[in-house]
Amino acid sequence: MKTPEANLTPINSLEDALTRCQDLGMRVSRQRRYILELLWSQEEHLSAREIYDLLNQQGKEIGHTSVYQNLDALSAGSIIECVERSDGRLYGNISDSHSHVNCLDTNQIIDLQIELPKAIIKQIEAETGVTITDYRIDFFGYKNAAKADLGS
Repeated sequence: MKTPEANLTPINSLEDALTRCQDLGMRVSRQRRYILELLWSQEEHLSAREIYDLLNQQGKEIGHTSVYQNLDALSAGSIIECVERSDGRLYGNISDSHSHVNCLDTNQIIDLQIELPKAIIKQIEAETGVTITDYRIDFFGYKNAAKADLGS
């Protein structure tokens, strides 16, 4: 989705995430490593509370404040994704540009790598006078077809 003008190396693994931390001069503390390991093992968007609960269930003691501080630092460094929702923030392991499918009946967010045809990008640029360097698309729908039919 990114054009060549925006060329940060994507983070494709836990090892890439740890390397990015080091490249940014960020200390890879035990707590930070726990959070990154969890996000890469779960491969879904989680709230800070869910991250806290899951880590403690795994016997990895970590405080609420530590979870929030580390999530803020990791998302500020573009190492993890932070999705703002009306009911709070969710965090995911994919930090490079991507789109989402938002399932309205399960509240699940599904990561999606999709590229628009160049003709559409050119059309948007022509209509707006803005050179597009990156984009994210949010799709919304239902897994339960009966709920989808109610909206028709």
